[in-house]
Amino acid sequence: MTRELVRSPDDLRHLLAHVHLVEQRVRRAVAARRATDPAPDDPYRGLYLTPESVDRILDAPSTPAQPVIPTPTAPGTRLHRLAERFGLGALDVELLLVAVAPELDARFERLYGYLNDDVTRRRPTAGLALELCGLPAAGPGRFLLSPTAPLVAGGLVEVHDDDRPALSRTLRVPDRVVAHLLGDDEPDVALRGLAVVRTGPAQTEDPVVERVAAAIGTGLVHLSGTDGDAAEIAVAGLARTGRGAVVLDVTALAELTATASATVLPALVREARLRGGGVVLGPVESLDPRRPERLALLRALIARATGVPLVVHGAHGWDPLWAARGPLVIGVPRPGTRQRAERWRRALTDAAGREPELGGAELAEVVAPLRLTAEQVRRAAAVAVALASLEERPVAADDVRAAVRAQNGAGLERLARRITPAVRRDDLVLPPRTRTQLAELITRARHRDQVLGRWGMRPGGGRGRGVLALFAGESGTGKTMSAEVVAAELGVELYVVDLSAVVDKYVGETEKNLERIFTEAAHVNGVLLFDEADAVFGKRSQVKDAHDRHANVESAYLLQRMESFDGIAVLTTNLRANLDEAFTRRLDVVADFPVPDAAGRLALWDRCLGTALPRGDDLDLEFCARRFELAGGSIRACAITAAYLAADTGRPVGMAQVMTAVVQEYRKLGRLLLESEFGPWLDGT
Repeated sequence: MTRELVRSPDDLRHLLAHVHLVEQRVRRAVAARRATDPAPDDPYRGLYLTPESVDRILDAPSTPAQPVIPTPTAPGTRLHRLAERFGLGALDVELLLVAVAPELDARFERLYGYLNDDVTRRRPTAGLALELCGLPAAGPGRFLLSPTAPLVAGGLVEVHDDDRPALSRTLRVPDRVVAHLLGDDEPDVALRGLAVVRTGPAQTEDPVVERVAAAIGTGLVHLSGTDGDAAEIAVAGLARTGRGAVVLDVTALAELTATASATVLPALVREARLRGGGVVLGPVESLDPRRPERLALLRALIARATGVPLVVHGAHGWDPLWAARGPLVIGVPRPGTRQRAERWRRALTDAAGREPELGGAELAEVVAPLRLTAEQVRRAAAVAVALASLEERPVAADDVRAAVRAQNGAGLERLARRITPAVRRDDLVLPPRTRTQLAELITRARHRDQVLGRWGMRPGGGRGRGVLALFAGESGTGKTMSAEVVAAELGVELYVVDLSAVVDKYVGETEKNLERIFTEAAHVNGVLLFDEADAVFGKRSQVKDAHDRHANVESAYLLQRMESFDGIAVLTTNLRANLDEAFTRRLDVVADFPVPDAAGRLALWDRCLGTALPRGDDLDLEFCARRFELAGGSIRACAITAAYLAADTGRPVGMAQVMTAVVQEYRKLGRLLLESEFGPWLDGT
């Protein structure tokens, strides 16, 4: 955070003028003390009491206090705004000025030490502050310094030395309050790493922002059903009412100890009040209020924020346990494709300093399947601009996709294998029907917000906005590679779920592992791939023992969780009949991957051997495609083996190397070596 100085000469002159009036009162108090002090020049004065001093104290009559006529603060100055924001009366302001004087003029330290009759106590005591303001020590004015009074409760004045009598306790103005009065708007150091100060655009046509702005006056607002944009909406709503926002980092807040929170929470609320702003907190579920210490922290913050606009947001509903007062709940819809494209355009413009050359329609298509918060969009836009600048060219669609992938956290990598797509749709060799099904899956992923959101085509029953697909076919027919292509077309990453890390022999552990996967997957832009899915999504069976009951409970949980999933998930299976019919009914796309025919095998042989590998004159790929009924995975394995054999001999790859590779693949698959298939090449291998 950069230091912001908003010092006004009028503010400073006004503040110093008030401090000068305090100085006049101090001078009069010093003169009165000196008039009755028998030894004013004693260097040890304030360190001991002589018998004469005791007699003088006993004989001194109690003089009634002369009330000070407060000088009104000038409207528009920082001191005036501070008094309004904290609800200070005229005498509160006078007490604050007495306490702040040593922070502005070092002479007051020695003067206060003299008046306190203790050279070691260089700040005003409560009794001295009341005296300088003309308030009787036993009168109602002393309650202006009680813990619930605006000065103390608002954090403007700290009362120290609790072990002393009330009138002997010293007063101190925190450094942040002094800095604010002097024109420094740098946030409190106690909030470093915990909160940031933000301002949003005051003018907006978003109806949700308008609703939030109208609700700010109620004090507590809860934005529910959001997917990461609530903080932006809250900031914009506060800006619409002329307020700034102190946005909390929930992760850092959750790590606070009870001791640290006792310091941080008052500083947080004071910061918002000094700025005339509000506090934005969320997502609440990241704070995990189910844990007692986190719930206590949340309740303490909400209770302390009375009088300060507080906007809490989260994906779930409001829990009455969080606060004694109920909030005004506002549902926040997800931004549409047009809104996301416009946000990206602004972010790219801000990062590059000029309008992006990436066209509006192309940009909208690129960002349509992506789910990023406004802050993530800003960071990704900066990365995309940097990538393009390295090659001195305009930002392209691939730069945006690469920048988006960089925003994915590492949480899901602990549960799944992360793959950055390196293949495209043209790299696939599939029949037309399967290609059409893949295209349908990509279309659903790109336009689900428009169809399920804006057009309201989502079914009830708690169904999410996810897209679920099944790729069914024999091993090696291209199911995993097709999932990688889908991820590449959408500009996201592929996460292959490691079933060995999911399935657990202990009851309930498999469901917990899957829940962690689905929860983490909801926060990344990626395609979730369950390879060999029938191991987890198998059919339910008749209950004969406890094992069957547990297996059925596991399947029922998966049915519910897949239905509420908001991401993109692909299941692959070698045996489609093994999947439960209830899973099949909930699938959006079912793509069949048959074993390729002769034409497909010829294309696969040619594609797998590539263009860089030198080929011999005797290489007959049509013979290979016609005779050997192999899936794409086996053909790729044969091509790699033949390439190694050619590299070892130092010659172009020919039929001898290819036949040797095919024989090895046949033996690996457990197939018979028939002369009808290999012909004259069988003897040579």
